[in-house]
Amino acid sequence: MALSSLRAALRRASSGGAAGIVTWHDDFEFEGAQLLSGGPGGGAAHVEPRHNWRMTPRVTDRRFAAVLLDNDGTLIDSTPAVVRSWSTWAAEHDVDLQTLAGYHGMPAGAIIDEVAPHLDRDAALQRIIDLEEADTDGVRALPGAVAALTALADHAAIATSATRRLALARLGAAGIPVPEVLVTADDIVRGKPDPEPYLLAAMRLGVDPAECLVVEDAPSGLRAARAAGCATLAVLTTSSRDEVSADLVVDDLSDVIFTCASKGVQVALA
Repeated sequence: MALSSLRAALRRASSGGAAGIVTWHDDFEFEGAQLLSGGPGGGAAHVEPRHNWRMTPRVTDRRFAAVLLDNDGTLIDSTPAVVRSWSTWAAEHDVDLQTLAGYHGMPAGAIIDEVAPHLDRDAALQRIIDLEEADTDGVRALPGAVAALTALADHAAIATSATRRLALARLGAAGIPVPEVLVTADDIVRGKPDPEPYLLAAMRLGVDPAECLVVEDAPSGLRAARAAGCATLAVLTTSSRDEVSADLVVDDLSDVIFTCASKGVQVALA
């Protein structure tokens, strides 16, 4: 939305004395904001955010057929183990550790293709797989993760860039319930930011991707979700607000409540 359109929407909202959530005429809303002053004849409207959330499509007004969730950084915190494994791998392969920055959320094979195309890909990939599968020390559930998957039950799927063995090892270490549909790097040809992981997860659940909500922490995963035609919910567990683009942005899954009913899954702010 252009700045001029935003100002016009604010003026229209202010004329009705709106407070709390400001609803736009073009189906956008300003989540967690309070309209304090302004309006026609009174200068520009002033909005004071109560949270980090910004103008978003109305995720909380929709009903979703399913919720597709990323794993690392969304459901679990595996950062210490990831750093240890990739640091060891980089040292063994004479790869500058700094070149690995910015690839969070992508499959290991794709990362190796980008930062070390000169290596024997199969051997380099197997080494990082072995390192990561052997290290689950400190892996823990992120706030709200267990509650979210428990509430969603069979309306949930996980789509991760990890191998199946690694995903199951980390989920088990964190005490996360594993849904029936788990899409991993072993199941796909093209990983995030390609939409294949989320398209496959929706297909295995038997639902239309356009009727799904994707929960992600990584920019590459959010791009994959949008390419799949899904609505997006970003959690700020590994990225800053300025790094993500999503329909709704919260700090972590404890900020939302999922409710399953006959008409689908509803999302509410906690």
